[in-house]
Amino acid sequence: MTQTKKSFQYSLRRTVPILVGFFPVGVAYGILMANLGYNFIWSALSSLVVYAGSLQMLMVSFLMNNVPILTVVIMSLLLNSRHIFYGISFIEKFKTYGFWKYLLIYGMSDENYSLLCSYREKEGVNEKQVHVFSAILIWFYWILFSALGGLIGALITFDTTGIDFALTALFVVILIDQLKGATSKLPGIIGGVSSVIWLLILGADHFLLPSLISTVAVLICLKKRIPLDKEVG
Repeated sequence: MTQTKKSFQYSLRRTVPILVGFFPVGVAYGILMANLGYNFIWSALSSLVVYAGSLQMLMVSFLMNNVPILTVVIMSLLLNSRHIFYGISFIEKFKTYGFWKYLLIYGMSDENYSLLCSYREKEGVNEKQVHVFSAILIWFYWILFSALGGLIGALITFDTTGIDFALTALFVVILIDQLKGATSKLPGIIGGVSSVIWLLILGADHFLLPSLISTVAVLICLKKRIPLDKEVG
């Protein structure tokens, strides 16, 4: 068996849990897009060129509510700013990957970052090939399930009201997971209080951006008082 084939098989095994996890969220995203009148091609194209799961789910509400472009831009930057720090930790390694570094930079999703960080040497495989194959496979899974959800959404004839709760559920799970592992719960509390205050002041249609700005501003002011999370391992 060639090294490339072994590397691909190793990558496939490592990405199976992500395949399973992407299925419900990707399908839900495709169904939501279909409910807005976008067929499966648009769902797949969005996953191809945007490739940001949480942002794509949020995009559904943006499209549904005609959110101003400035809010979309700022929300996108804030939501995905963590990827800047993901990339910094792999700058030196990616420099040695030639052309493939661009694919790995583009494919730096949360899931692929976790695979990059947890990589362990295995006899008979090439590390660079494993990283490249993993990035391509994860990207393919997301596109595939987004398209599948779009096809399913086009065939569904019953009322799908409530399926958009998948977005709320996704962020609630992320929040709970972050709070469980965080040294300080203060950032979560600040974000929650800020959201409630601005919701009461401006209403559901206009509270989001002021809430985000306020939360970030308060966290910057209190950054020296918020203990850093301890590194795991």
